[in-house]
Amino acid sequence: MVFEKIRELIVDQLGIEEDEITMNTHLMKDLEADSLDAVEIIMAIEDEFGIEVPDEDAEKFQLISDIVKYVEEKIEE
Repeated sequence: MVFEKIRELIVDQLGIEEDEITMNTHLMKDLEADSLDAVEIIMAIEDEFGIEVPDEDAEKFQLISDIVKYVEEKIEE
């Protein structure tokens, strides 16, 4: 499932525990990710799923569910 893979990428990037990440987790507020972390997470997602995430789309991501929904839509295209 997309959520599990994205959670794994975020865990690797931020060095946090998997149980800290749910669909309702806020990337910046809950996980204290900074803009560089966010860019690196997006790059890892692009590599993992073979998609491209334009900056204007990535800037809209706040919750983990936003990222999961976006990736699911992209890989269905």
